[in-house]
Amino acid sequence: MFSTRPSVFVFPVLAFFLLAAFSIEGVPQNPSNQTERPRKVFPKEQEPEDVLRFDTDLVSVDVTAVDSEGRPVKNLKQDDFKVFSDGVEQRVSFFQVEQREGEPRPLAIVFALDVSGSMTSDEMMKVRSALRSFSAQLSTHPVIYAVMTFGMRVKTVQKFTKDPDKLDQAIERLERDSPNGLSTHTYDAVDDAVRLLVRSAPRTRERRLMKRAVLVVTDGFPVGDTVGAKTVIERANAADVSIFVVTLPSYSRMLASSSQNPLPTPLDVSGLAELTGGRNVYANERDYGPLFRSLAEEVTSAYVLAFYPPEEKRRDGQVHTIQVDGPAGLMLRQSRVEYKAPGKP
Repeated sequence: MFSTRPSVFVFPVLAFFLLAAFSIEGVPQNPSNQTERPRKVFPKEQEPEDVLRFDTDLVSVDVTAVDSEGRPVKNLKQDDFKVFSDGVEQRVSFFQVEQREGEPRPLAIVFALDVSGSMTSDEMMKVRSALRSFSAQLSTHPVIYAVMTFGMRVKTVQKFTKDPDKLDQAIERLERDSPNGLSTHTYDAVDDAVRLLVRSAPRTRERRLMKRAVLVVTDGFPVGDTVGAKTVIERANAADVSIFVVTLPSYSRMLASSSQNPLPTPLDVSGLAELTGGRNVYANERDYGPLFRSLAEEVTSAYVLAFYPPEEKRRDGQVHTIQVDGPAGLMLRQSRVEYKAPGKP
């Protein structure tokens, strides 16, 4: 049905040739007349301390645990985890599982859809059906959706809504639109999606932390972005947003036969998904529905752990690392690997 991408660090040689290919004359990645957006995650009027209203000093991280078959593990307890910051173990002060007392965790999800010339109309039709499967899988959750498209430019085509019919209608309109140019501003789209989540999706809802995620559907080749992968990862980490990437068959048909594992794309190499607690997957079946349903299950399978940093680091304005360890034999994916402490008032 689909294959989970191996760690990008396993393919250094392949990655080199893929990225080298994009330096060919006539395919600029950062044109000289474009400058990267300033590395400011939140606007002045909305710093992280205004978003994390439950406690400004508490540092949270979402963790997904999967077994050797890639299936989410949902029966772990607080004692199964250890949290380290800057290499020093921290006491877990807050622990929340996906469901507590029968109440599903609230979700905010932005779909970022590639509408550049490389996407086929057949793929777009299948994506629409798959997103219906995705929303049906989450029908019991308090969830809001938004839809963005990207090609030569990034556009919000559906603001946040809890009505899955509006989500489907937005995709239906896209099926009738012509492709949006030859550029593929993937990182710009993810950057805008993170900003939309920070601006419009509250960090907490009904006293429960909201899960925030971006699901990117693309051919895997960013072209012409004005913001780099490193900056986007920093911003996603600061906002505690996980990025999931679905690469469609239009890419795999170009570089590998169906009997081979797809070669890593520049998105794989960037670490955009892995470094934000998400996942890269490749659609290689006629029906994308099972793939998107499995992603919906994973999005709702996270544990939330939080800790208070040491007093001397709590408001030092510096960046600190986060590492979560769990039971042997399980693979953990965490929503962020670092956080920036607020400065002293």
